[in-house]
Amino acid sequence: MGYFANAGQIIVNFVFVTLVALAVFRVLLQLVRANFYNPVCQALYKLTNPLLMPLHRLVPNWRTFDVAATLVAWLLTAIKLALLYAMYGQSLGLAGLAVMAVADLIELVIVLCIGLIFVRALMSFISVERTNPVVPLLFQLTEPLLRPVRKRLPTFGGFDFSPALVILALMLALALLVAPLLDLGQRLAQGAL
Repeated sequence: MGYFANAGQIIVNFVFVTLVALAVFRVLLQLVRANFYNPVCQALYKLTNPLLMPLHRLVPNWRTFDVAATLVAWLLTAIKLALLYAMYGQSLGLAGLAVMAVADLIELVIVLCIGLIFVRALMSFISVERTNPVVPLLFQLTEPLLRPVRKRLPTFGGFDFSPALVILALMLALALLVAPLLDLGQRLAQGAL
């Protein structure tokens, strides 16, 4: 693969991962019922509303789950994968592409969760201004993952080990859920099944 193809791959990954992350954050913020008036939420909604508001008429939310944003994230992930494989001169079957897009999307969500938990753990060691609008969102996004583990763990001298255990569980999910799904998608894409 040439230098320009490598650069193209980096650009495609960056653009599509950014767009998918916006849709994923919108889904996650709605799931945790984040404060709509938070400036970060307002910016996210302004960025995503032009595409998602018309889709919401066709694909309504299910309870607090934004189905339209999830479908957009999956579709963008599928387009990204198709473009990346096309750069290598390969084409993918639709069934394989669909499964690989699901695996890639789950991987992105897990990696985002790991990153958010890591940042939250770091914040406990450094002084952070609690009035920053990102801080309450970070706590709202990570608390549903950390709270169940924290409730079952005994306290060890005031240290909270729930972030480490949740990150371990998420990394295991990458190895035991995402990797087999990706393998299945690749076999379907190549017609090996």
